Amino acid sequence: MAAAFCSLHQGSSLKKLHYYQVRQSYATRQSLESKETYSGCETQLQNQCCYKVYSMHLFHQVFLLLLLLFFTNFLRSYPGALTSNASKKSSLCCYTAQNFVCGIHISRLEFKKGIQCWRAFSGSIANYADKSHEGESGEDVPKATLIWRAVKLPIYSVALVPLTVGGAAAYLETGIFSARRYFSLLVSSILIITWLNLSNDVYDFDTGADKNKKESVVNLVGSRSVAFIAAYSSLLLGFVGLAWTSMGEGNIHAILFLACAILCGYVYQCPPFRLSYQGLGEPLCFAAFGPFATSAFYLLLGSTSEMSILPLTGTILSASLLVGFTTTLILFCSHFHQVEEDKAVGKFSPLVRLGTERGSGVVKVAVAMLYSLLFASGLSRALPLACILLCSLTLPMGKLVVGFVEENYKDKGKIFMAKYFCVRLHALFGAALASGLVAARAFQGYFS
Repeated sequence: MAAAFCSLHQGSSLKKLHYYQVRQSYATRQSLESKETYSGCETQLQNQCCYKVYSMHLFHQVFLLLLLLFFTNFLRSYPGALTSNASKKSSLCCYTAQNFVCGIHISRLEFKKGIQCWRAFSGSIANYADKSHEGESGEDVPKATLIWRAVKLPIYSVALVPLTVGGAAAYLETGIFSARRYFSLLVSSILIITWLNLSNDVYDFDTGADKNKKESVVNLVGSRSVAFIAAYSSLLLGFVGLAWTSMGEGNIHAILFLACAILCGYVYQCPPFRLSYQGLGEPLCFAAFGPFATSAFYLLLGSTSEMSILPLTGTILSASLLVGFTTTLILFCSHFHQVEEDKAVGKFSPLVRLGTERGSGVVKVAVAMLYSLLFASGLSRALPLACILLCSLTLPMGKLVVGFVEENYKDKGKIFMAKYFCVRLHALFGAALASGLVAARAFQGYFS
């Protein structure tokens, strides 16, 4: 066939033969790669994944094409870049086209690798979610796994984020940051969160809510008294640390705010109040970690010899509301997998009252309200532009939380992971918010 092709176009046989071979090899490679690329995308989840990766691949190709056009225009506009020799022009164009085709081939290889990596990642996530409650009815859960669940290390981000955001807001106002005060407050805050976690396990053990919960600290140590003593020892040490820092800075308003935050934690779960059993846990959580804790840390970290008490500006109030939103979302989603157990012991959390289906709708509305409040704060200039830009980058994480809850709210094993996705959103959003506040101070001329 190649010989027949060349015999019909005499006078340029070698050129045309070479062109024919290149065209045929490229067409063959195109068909083979298209078959290999799309053969694995059979399920709905994999089709969605392929669409996302293929979008990145298509963007890469368009970018390479634009780069080629730019380079061509550069050659035309720069007189020294071209010579009058036609063969040099032809070789340069061929070289550029060859590089472009190679770039497309490499990007297609990256596309296939991306699909394989995403399949492996999604498979590991699914396996982990499926096995997260595997041993709750059996006896095969490793002790190390139970200890990790009992420690709840990711949940301690709720101690870090209000402190960091409050310190960043204080830095925006004063331009001063005290590392000594920051780490002193961080240790004290961690002790307070330890008290919350331990006392929650103690009192849920008393009511029977944690009777079959193997990762409960009381069930792990085998003694309610040990967990109780450890809980209130942590509360005492944490409160002393907070009070010592507040008195050292002469800021009575801050210690009052912190006392209110701790009081919210007490009436949330401790007798005789136990307001979480009446469905009031989320409002108390919002007030404790949002306006009370974040504003208190702002006052403590912003105290100076010239200004002992900072004014409560619209910036810190807006930031504290956002922190309260993301913290409350963690608490709300942590009840999805234990609705039946809560109902059995008379713990009427919002999810018990609403049901998991309507609860998934609440999560969607809450995430939408979070970003609406963010943009409203930007439009009113309560928050600097840097905060809006950086926090907007967390939108994919917010969308992931909503999508995960909507898809898995009926699956008790998988929905267990929802609170950890909320923790990621909380940590990322808090880091973006704090970074925006610091950037607004560092680049006042750009983000004013």
